[in-house]
Amino acid sequence: MAHRRRLGKKLFKALLPILLIVVVTAVVALAAIVYGITRPPRQSYLVTPESFSQISGSALKVTDETWRNRDGSTARGWLLKGAEGAPAVVFLHQYGADRSWLFNLGIKLNETSNFTILWPDLRGHGMTPPVEATGFGSREADDLLAALAFLRSLKGFSQSSLVGDNVGAYGVELGAYTALRAASQDPSIRVLVLDSIPRDPDELVNASVIGDVGVNNSVLLGLARIATHAYFLGEFENKPSCELAKTLKAQRILLLAGTETTPFRESTTLLAKCFTNPANLEAKTDLPLTGFTLSSATGEQGEAYDRPVIDFFTKNLQ
Repeated sequence: MAHRRRLGKKLFKALLPILLIVVVTAVVALAAIVYGITRPPRQSYLVTPESFSQISGSALKVTDETWRNRDGSTARGWLLKGAEGAPAVVFLHQYGADRSWLFNLGIKLNETSNFTILWPDLRGHGMTPPVEATGFGSREADDLLAALAFLRSLKGFSQSSLVGDNVGAYGVELGAYTALRAASQDPSIRVLVLDSIPRDPDELVNASVIGDVGVNNSVLLGLARIATHAYFLGEFENKPSCELAKTLKAQRILLLAGTETTPFRESTTLLAKCFTNPANLEAKTDLPLTGFTLSSATGEQGEAYDRPVIDFFTKNLQ
C-alpha cells in the first residue's frame, strides 16, 4: 500500500506541470474568446447621412449627437428631428452591426410620419466606439433609457418639448432584447417592433462565440458563458426575454422572424406566448427577409419588409 502511495505521488508530481499548462492554456484561451466577443467586429458605416444625401439628392437634416449614459459613459447616434410634439422612434441594431444598418428604414418612417428618429450605436459597436465592450443586452437597456432622456431634453422651434409623451423602439436581435428590457422599466415606450429576439443574453453570448470561433460545442459554450459572467464582475444580468415580456401591460408589440433556418426564429416564436395581453400582439414569423439581411436587400424586398414596420408604428404611436 505504501509503495502504491509513493508511486501515486510521483505520478501526480510528474503530471502536475502538464495539468498546470493545460489549465493555464484553457484560461488564456477563454480570456481571448471573451475579449474577442465583447469587442464585436467593426467596419466602415454602410451609409452616412452625407453619402445618403449624395445618392438620394435630398438634403437631410441629420445631426451627429452625443449624450451621457446612466453609468457616465458617452453615447452617440444620428438624430433626425420630426414635428414638434410628435413621437420618437429609436432604432437599435444587432450584434456586430451599427447604426447605419437601419438608416434607410428610419428615414422612410420619418418621411411617412414626421416622427423624430434616433439611431444610436450600441456600446462596443461602430467605428472607434466611446465604450469599447458590448454588454450583450445586460447594460444596453439602461443606455436606451438614457437615450430617451436625451430625446426628452430636446426643444422644438417654440421651445416646447420636441418629442411627445410616447415613444417607440425597433430592434434586431441584441437591439430587440435591449428594447424589450427597457420597455419593462419605462411604460412610455408604447410600441415595440422586435425582430429575431434571443431568449436571454446568454444566448447572444453563445451565438457570438460560435460566430467568432466557428465551433458549436456545449462544453466550450458553457465555459465561455461562465468566463463572460466573470468578466463583467457580477454585473451581467441574464434576464429571460419571456420574464420581461410578462411585465408589459399596454404596449403594442410586433414580433418578426424569418424562416426556420434564420437565427432566433424559435425564441421569437416562443416569446409570443409570454405576453399577458395577446390583443396587443402581432407576430410575423415566416418572413423571407429579416433585419439581419435588411441592409443587403433589393428595393422591392426591402419595401416588403419596411412597409409593415412603418404602418405598425404610424398606426399605434400617433
